[in-house]
Amino acid sequence: MPIRQITIIGTGLIGGSLALALRKKKFAGRIIGCDREGTLEKARMRGAIDAGSPNPGDAVRGSQLVVLATPVLAIIDLIERVGPALPAKVLLTDVGSTKAAIVERAVKVLGRNAGKKFLAGHPMAGKEMSGVDYADADLFHNAVWFLTPLPEQNLNEGLFAEFAGWIDQIGAHIAMLPAEDHDRLCAWISHVPQMMSTALAAALVDEFGAEAPLLPAGGRALQEMTRISASPYSMWRDIAISNQKNLSNALWKVEERLAHIRENLATRQLAEEFERAHELKRMPRRSK
Repeated sequence: MPIRQITIIGTGLIGGSLALALRKKKFAGRIIGCDREGTLEKARMRGAIDAGSPNPGDAVRGSQLVVLATPVLAIIDLIERVGPALPAKVLLTDVGSTKAAIVERAVKVLGRNAGKKFLAGHPMAGKEMSGVDYADADLFHNAVWFLTPLPEQNLNEGLFAEFAGWIDQIGAHIAMLPAEDHDRLCAWISHVPQMMSTALAAALVDEFGAEAPLLPAGGRALQEMTRISASPYSMWRDIAISNQKNLSNALWKVEERLAHIRENLATRQLAEEFERAHELKRMPRRSK
């Protein structure tokens, strides 16, 4: 059965952007939102959704695809609340920033049907601002969309293939890997950068005060390093909790590196650190 209706639970930045992206690429079916009434009204005004309900059970009725686009811990809760009640031929997916805890809950709740009903995903896209007001139809263009399929899950047939086709149409690039590998990788390439930006911004406030004219004086480097420090705690709290082990390990290794740099500011080893860091830029990049 082709996808004629999609429900997006959580019509904020990611959910709203997905809806706008689908509209831009001429998805002809209905898009139903599920969120607070005020957020749903904003999503309707922006043309992201056709209708909405604050009740997940009502919002998913009649949809062939249900996308969970809330913070991670809410996704885990929604799998338990929504998953078992969905008809057999409905695909449930998510956009959570960590995957192992989500996949574990899906397997526990859906049992032997998990491979037929659930596909875990994570688009590597976002902004430091949250909410549907900042939703962008081009947010996923050239972004990687991670999928962490369950064993023996065939993504080349049925709703799996159609959903993957829409990911491709909105401009994202699918990459597949196990949930545990995803969480370790994202701890390094996404979660550590956020925590470093947060730490730097907080340290600057401590050192110079919140009103100091730091960003203009610091130039582009400081602006880039602190831009994502404005990201919402509500989202990053769930990421830190659900990926605590990987994130803690990665932060510890970065701390060790920083301590090594601090202890060698006047030695040849500082040059060696720069030389080592330059190797990152020489690594091959994915073509866009």
